[in-house]
Amino acid sequence: MRFATCRIGTLLLIVLAAVPLLGEPARASDVTMFAAASLKNALDDAVTRYQAKTGRKIVVSYAASSALAKQIEAGAPADIFFSADLDWMDELEKKNLIDAVSRRTLLGNKLVLIAPKDSTVTLSMEKNLPLLKALGPEGKLAMANVDSVPAGRYGKAALIHFGVWDGVAPRVAQADNVRAALSFVAKGEAPLGIVYGTDAKAEPAVRVVGTFPEESHPKILYPVALLAHARPEARDFLQFLLSAEAVPAFEAQGFSLAHEAK
Repeated sequence: MRFATCRIGTLLLIVLAAVPLLGEPARASDVTMFAAASLKNALDDAVTRYQAKTGRKIVVSYAASSALAKQIEAGAPADIFFSADLDWMDELEKKNLIDAVSRRTLLGNKLVLIAPKDSTVTLSMEKNLPLLKALGPEGKLAMANVDSVPAGRYGKAALIHFGVWDGVAPRVAQADNVRAALSFVAKGEAPLGIVYGTDAKAEPAVRVVGTFPEESHPKILYPVALLAHARPEARDFLQFLLSAEAVPAFEAQGFSLAHEAK
């Protein structure tokens, strides 16, 4: 079954820790970034801008922040880590795997409930929202893994806040990352899903049913840092991401700018 395959895929990501994920193979001279899957559209744009400006090659591997952090812990070669939450960056910092001085909290995001574009479902985002009724007798709620992937953890927290997690939990279809959860809804394989606002904006086959209030889940923040043994060229790209030149790439996808120091 497709949803069960996603859980198997998560285990494979851990086993194959040294293998870059979604992205081009890196050459020895390339700067390699590991980035949360939700950043793909924005970072692809930022990388294009940087490469056009400098002629330097940047290779980005996208996956769940949890899977990428575990790859880094296992020794996978990378220069920069861009996470979708603070916890996984904290984990790497505790193990001295990042350059803590370079760490910055750059972006913010929102959490939304989505449905296929042609769905007529309407829900008010308030306590005891009738998710089970909206899912129908057999429908699944697509979410990223609720135990490890940031988007899944934020989503679980929001459903607990609304008092509906216990009832909905058996109907959750967990995916390897938030973009996989988005795909389930876009393809009509799930009638509802929880993703980031930026994911919904990037996928024309879905619509936003409602936005979860910020107080319903931990604040969504994206920290970025050089890894402890990053090559010198990586620092220049990180500075570009922190500069005004990269702002249009992030804002066009719906990210907010945090610009918070660690």
